[in-house]
Amino acid sequence: MNAVMQLQRDLAMASALRSQGTPRVDYLVVAEMVAPGARVLDVGCGDGELLRILAETRGVDGRGIEISREGVNECVAKGLAVIQGDADTDLADYPDDMFDYVILSQTLQATWQPKLVLEHMLRIGRHAIVSFPNFGHWRIRLKLLFGGQMPQTDILPDTWYDTPNIHFCTIKDFRELCRLVGADMQKAVALRASGKPLRIPAPWWFWNLFGEQAVFLLTRKP
Repeated sequence: MNAVMQLQRDLAMASALRSQGTPRVDYLVVAEMVAPGARVLDVGCGDGELLRILAETRGVDGRGIEISREGVNECVAKGLAVIQGDADTDLADYPDDMFDYVILSQTLQATWQPKLVLEHMLRIGRHAIVSFPNFGHWRIRLKLLFGGQMPQTDILPDTWYDTPNIHFCTIKDFRELCRLVGADMQKAVALRASGKPLRIPAPWWFWNLFGEQAVFLLTRKP
């Protein structure tokens, strides 16, 4: 049984006990990348669901920062160590190598300074994990080509005038950003629209065309 399948079993049991729904698929992939017992900072942690998953399946020492007061209150009500903060400004206050993993899940595109945020993540964590929607997916390309309007999909459901997303990017764009900040890509997973990973060996252009979202495990280059 592979690690993702084991995580799915663990989370199914936890969800049954807590009467909660199925977790986001990128959370399962992120959790599989985190070593048990690690020190983790979840940036833009929302309602704390990923921190809960990591605590239950990985036994991590988890912390979080979240920009919305509602999200912070929900996390605190769950007993999670979360403070209110902004990824664009507050990561600068954290010392070097404070965490084993710094996670940014489906939040990179909502930051004002993605490059600076990624640089801080690699500075304060031994590893950085980033998940994001891929704007290069073939469905988005077709909607732009034939519809002539900003596309709406399951993973990008908001209209262009009512979205928290500021900087859309593709898998190809993110790889270039990793090169610019000196990040070493330890692992990368592209997810199909069904949520299942693209497991076939393929060049990056294939992932950029058929991956609806992606998850990257990064470290600083020596």
